[in-house]
Order: sequence, then C-alpha cells, then structure tokens
Amino acid sequence: MEVSEEKGPLEDYTKDGTVDSQGRPVLRSKTGRWKACSFLVGYELFERMAYYGISTNLVVYLTNKLHQGTVESSNNISNWGGSVWLMPLAGAYVADAYLGRYLTFVIASGIYLMGMCLLTLSVSLPSLRPPECAKGVAFENCPKASPLQKGVFFLALYIIVLGTGGTKPNISTMGADQFDDFDPKEKSHKFSFFNWWYFSILIGVLFSTTFLVYIQDNIGWTLGYGLPTIGLAFSILVFLLGTPYYRHKLPQGSPMTRMLQVFVAAVRKWKVCVPEDTNELHELSMEEYACNGRNRIPHTSFFSLPCRGLVITLSKLPSWSSSTIKHQKA
Repeated sequence: MEVSEEKGPLEDYTKDGTVDSQGRPVLRSKTGRWKACSFLVGYELFERMAYYGISTNLVVYLTNKLHQGTVESSNNISNWGGSVWLMPLAGAYVADAYLGRYLTFVIASGIYLMGMCLLTLSVSLPSLRPPECAKGVAFENCPKASPLQKGVFFLALYIIVLGTGGTKPNISTMGADQFDDFDPKEKSHKFSFFNWWYFSILIGVLFSTTFLVYIQDNIGWTLGYGLPTIGLAFSILVFLLGTPYYRHKLPQGSPMTRMLQVFVAAVRKWKVCVPEDTNELHELSMEEYACNGRNRIPHTSFFSLPCRGLVITLSKLPSWSSSTIKHQKA
C-alpha cells in the first residue's frame, strides 16, 4: 500500500484537493467534518444575533435618535441593506482568486468587529448624537444630527458592509469544504451540516428580533448595540478556536478567466466525442489530486457542452487551455 510522506496510507487523505493551513494534504480522521463544522455553526449563531441586532431596529434609531424623516431613514436603510447583499460578490472573488476563504474571512471579520465597535461608540457618546427632542416639540423642529454625527454613524455602518462582504460568502462555503464529496459518508453529512447551519441562523434572528430589540427600545441603545458587538467578538473567537481542524481549498486564480478558458476549449473541440468514463476528464489520478492540493471537481451531466473542452486531444490548443480546463467543472 502506498504511503504518503506524512503518515498514513493515501486513502486516509481527502480526495477533493483540500489541504491544511500549511498547504499540505490532510488526514480525514483529524480534520474537517463535524469536528470543524461545530465551530462554524457556533460562529454563525452569534454572528447572526449581532447582525440582526443592529439591522432589525435600525429605522427606529434613525428616526428617534438621529431625527431623520421616515423617507430619508428608509432610503438610507435600503442603500445600506443593498450594499450588504452586493459586497459578498467582491469578497467571494478575492477569496477564490487570491487569499483563500480562511484568510479573507479573518481579515474581514476584523473589519466587521471594528465597524460594530464604532457603531456602539456612536450611539453611546452624547457628542456623537443630537440632543433629545423636547416633549411637545414637533418632529420637524427637533435638533438634527450634525454632519460629523451622521458621518461617524454611517461610516460605522459601511465598515460593517465591508466586513460582511468578506465573511458572508466564505463561512458557509468553508463549511462545505469540510466534507469530502468523494467520500459517500462525508458527502451525506454535508446536507446535515446545512440543516444545522440554517437552524442556527433562525435561532440568531429570533433572539435578536425579540430580546435585543426589547433592550434597545426599553433599556438603552448602548446596551442594545453593545451586546451584539460582544456577541460578534465571541463568534470570531469561536471560529479561531477551530483553526487546527479546518480543511482549506487553495485559491485558483480568477474564476472568470478559467470559465472563459473552458468555453473557448469547448468551442474548438465541439466535434470531439466525450468518453463514457468521466474519470478520463481529469488530468490527474485521485491520489495525485490529494497529494498536490488540487481540487478534483465532480462531473455533472446537467451542463454537458464544456465536457468537450475537457477531452485531451492532439489539436493545437494553447497551453493554458489544456492545463486549466482538464480539472474544471463540466
């Protein structure tokens, strides 16, 4: 039986190209699976409490404390919410092309926490919010927030946007990376992971939209925003504690470039017959993928045109097409 330079036979290593933090092949018995995912689910529970603890009652703070009109506050929240959902496109690209999911997540979570701390500070210091509106005074006559006060508050919100842009798209996909698709048992556990993943999100949302909103409305915004900030700090700590157990997939360069390479090769080989054995569509053996930290992506029959680009022929293709597409998703 062939044995790796590390320890254990090759079949004890993952076959999907995942590696450890040093870029070495990983033993499936010591990494990934629920041993790693329990930390990720724990992170998501507390992070969702933090995020929805801020966003759920945000319109109340803008109208009651910053004295913005309903239209202005709704517009500001819509712009902020849209940015929160668009920024993950950039975060996912950076992770896949350059930094990897783990490093992108760690950097982004630090930015996220910095934004939460600044936001808590802005609702706590009297100098960073306008005076309370006196009783009997019409809303339009209430003192408005100064440019500095609004600037600090919205700066904090958009720092949070940058943070969630790097954390939101990478934490769930990193969870999926902890299960080897080429091992039937691990592949089945991946579905269970996502069930618990969304359950933790629901628990976090329920807690924030009830308990935290109550605190903000009845006790104070300092505590109402301080608790989510502490929760986020704790969630990051939970994530970092799981570092020794995580499996990683190495960044593969720009996904757009690789997609174009596959389609160019597919068009140039459109008359080529696709082999019945899908293993022939991969450039390396299972063991070589495991040893080299390469991602061996499973074949699918739902999108068959690019399969022709995966077939190795003697045609005069550019070197980049034959070296890149042979292990791409069909």
